[in-house]
Amino acid sequence: MNHPVDLGKDEAPGPAPGDAVPGAGGVSEETRRQSETARAALAALRGEVAKTVVGQDSVVTGLVIALLCRGHVLLEGVPGTAKTLLIKTLSRALDLDFKRVQFTPDLMPGDVTGSLVYDNRTAEFEFREGPVFTNLLLADEINRTPPKTQASLLEAMEERQVSVEGTARPLPDPFVVCATQNPIEYEGTYPLPEAQLDRFLVKLTVPVPTRDEEIRMLQRHAAGFDPRDLSEVKPVAGAAELAAGRAAVRAVHLDPKVAAYVVDLCRATRQSPSLQLGVSPRGATALLATSRAWAWLSGRDYVTPDDVKALARPTLRHRVQLRPEAELEGATADGVLEGILAHVPAPR
Repeated sequence: MNHPVDLGKDEAPGPAPGDAVPGAGGVSEETRRQSETARAALAALRGEVAKTVVGQDSVVTGLVIALLCRGHVLLEGVPGTAKTLLIKTLSRALDLDFKRVQFTPDLMPGDVTGSLVYDNRTAEFEFREGPVFTNLLLADEINRTPPKTQASLLEAMEERQVSVEGTARPLPDPFVVCATQNPIEYEGTYPLPEAQLDRFLVKLTVPVPTRDEEIRMLQRHAAGFDPRDLSEVKPVAGAAELAAGRAAVRAVHLDPKVAAYVVDLCRATRQSPSLQLGVSPRGATALLATSRAWAWLSGRDYVTPDDVKALARPTLRHRVQLRPEAELEGATADGVLEGILAHVPAPR
């Protein structure tokens, strides 16, 4: 994320004033304790991920927000920026089941979702689960497979189930898809259609490390670091902490003025002369969800306009489409969103 959304020590979650939802009559001591425990556990993820991945703190924050919102993530970055290693390390630190699928032009839908296989011993067809039956699915280079296979993930992402031969099979909980794509190499790729992009909660840009970070990375490798060995990474949170965090996020208060601000931002994208496609109502609900999650991670039980501003770009950048003439003039989705954030008045 190209903004200061971070789980840094200076913003480490702590007890919010009162830790009660305004207008909800407060919360029980047990609920408050579970919320604080979950927040501290998720904040510790940064230290565990840093054992293998240098930098990328804001990307880790975005992934945690997606997990809290039960949303999916689109990671975009040039090759070699540790996207795969980052997801593998996160799954280990969260003690979640992890599977990876390399999307290729010859990948079939059944290779992702699973298929019926004839069993000679029983003379019956039995369902053999595909890699989608996991907690954290890494869909590597998702835009290198044809639309038919890309679409095999739609039901899984939206309904959290897979239907084969008329039978719906539920997926584990939590279930999050982390898809990667290369932003510079489009030859032989199949760009994701707008309807499928809208299924991703956030789109995170994985930057190239800074000079100091790259020096630290080389020093680690010189000292014998093996990216395939994740034994140093210890589980610091799990499904229970995520469930407690989700419950706490749902209790985060939303002022009507902040809700109106979210709507005004999304409506402004539909009226922008630089965009031919603005943010859908689903995008507005996504921005609400990510803002509440970030507010809770920051130790508050209410959403501020700054929370909305911080999460607007990663939540909306893939939900807008530039006009061709704007692209020729060098406009970017982030740049247009930046202008909208500057012009739409925020509540006080």
